[in-house]
Amino acid sequence: MALQWTEVLATGIADIDNQHKELFKRINSLFDACQHGKGKGEVMNVLKFLEDYIETHFSAEENLQKGHSYPDYTSHKAMHKQFRKDFYEFKNKLGQTGATLSTVIITNSLLSSWWTEHIGKVDKALGAFLRDKG
Repeated sequence: MALQWTEVLATGIADIDNQHKELFKRINSLFDACQHGKGKGEVMNVLKFLEDYIETHFSAEENLQKGHSYPDYTSHKAMHKQFRKDFYEFKNKLGQTGATLSTVIITNSLLSSWWTEHIGKVDKALGAFLRDKG
């Protein structure tokens, strides 16, 4: 199931929104690769991008939060930490098993659901805080 970017997910912070749009594009590439049984190497390339992305994106968000004394920084950072843990477990499993039906289901749950929820609620709250403060 492809992720669809809509303005409902926009935080109002251009850099964050642009990063999220690119993320959706790459997650959709991973879905496509898994669903079409493409080579493990291709799937792993997309996962490598996602790995780099989450490290860069989460760090940028956390630095922004610290720099603006965001009151929910601790809980937001904890969500990022848990996602990293889940992502690396998933990545390792995918590296061992390759793209299977189970992988597609896990990918949908881990990446699609988590990101849509996180961006739609948690990141939007951050965006509102930063706009109000600005």
